Amino acid sequence: MILKPINTNIITGFLGAGKTSLILSLLKLKPENETWAVLVNEFGEIGIDAGLIGGKNASKQIVIKEVAGGCLCCAAGIPTQVAINQLIQKAKPDRLFIEPTGLGHPAEILKVLTNEFNQQVLNVNQTVCVVDARKIQDERYSENDNFNQQIQIADLVYASKVDLYQQQELVNLEHFLSQFNHTKSVIHSRNDNAVARVFESLNQPRALLQKVQQSASLARSIKPALTSQTSSIFSTGFGIGASQGKGQGFAPETDKENEAQAVEFNQQGYWLRENQGEGAYSVGWIFEPRLCFDFDKLIDWINQLIAEDIVRLKAVMITEEGIAGFNMVDGKLSVMELDEAMDSRIEIIALEPLAGTKLSEPLLACLFDE
Repeated sequence: MILKPINTNIITGFLGAGKTSLILSLLKLKPENETWAVLVNEFGEIGIDAGLIGGKNASKQIVIKEVAGGCLCCAAGIPTQVAINQLIQKAKPDRLFIEPTGLGHPAEILKVLTNEFNQQVLNVNQTVCVVDARKIQDERYSENDNFNQQIQIADLVYASKVDLYQQQELVNLEHFLSQFNHTKSVIHSRNDNAVARVFESLNQPRALLQKVQQSASLARSIKPALTSQTSSIFSTGFGIGASQGKGQGFAPETDKENEAQAVEFNQQGYWLRENQGEGAYSVGWIFEPRLCFDFDKLIDWINQLIAEDIVRLKAVMITEEGIAGFNMVDGKLSVMELDEAMDSRIEIIALEPLAGTKLSEPLLACLFDE
């Protein structure tokens, strides 16, 4: 039984902006006497973020649930509602973070969170949009409907990766934000207390009721060019039925317990899944837990993929040197040590079709030879 509404925040942002990194930093500030929950939505069919978050926060007081293979807002918000209900029933959290896919419709998710039913359960506070200001001058971002919608509904803009900016890029960000009809707080990640300032803002009331209504006509009110119907990862978001994964498609239950029942490993010990929608393509693998990978060989393989201009790569891998989390964006790879993992899994997103079966051979060559 929910005695009081659960403090809830949407952490949104475009593909590769740094949403998961911000959530990881916020989780470090969790009071010891509270239970927090994170609902993660990913475009790819193989969920990775839950492993990256959970692997660094192996605790009964942090509960992660994942919805992979599409957008939470699809099918009239039913996946969102089902996932939230399951997560609340399981975790009974004091705080809920919702991380939508960078290619989804955050305004639609916000409508679901603030409907008549959820108002009795969720206290939706400030929405945070993570932005990499280096992308502002790139029209593939600045004229993208989803990119603009994410900023439109935000109360707080978190400028990520500021240590990599030129001074003019911060000026560009401030100018870009000025076109929106609501003044937004901006926090720069370079500041020592940046994450603490975000944390302090989480329980502040949102100023979003009017913005949710306005977001439906966002493309017309901000940039007429946004109404064009080109099919591209950098033009429109995912609508109902846009996820076209090979297999079961979009399913609201893909947490580890339910996923374990669905995964069928082949004779080589892996499960391959592919997805496509709006000009983006993904391929992902889950490997049997018994399989161990060679860390150095994995690094070499990933670097070869980077040279082929893939958009994103995320992985949680069991290696001979321990469990490692891999995250590649903008051609730069970061690696983190994780405490635990149920299996090895990797996902690639690109703008061109990916041959999953062909890619499997060099990946299998990265297995550790004892």
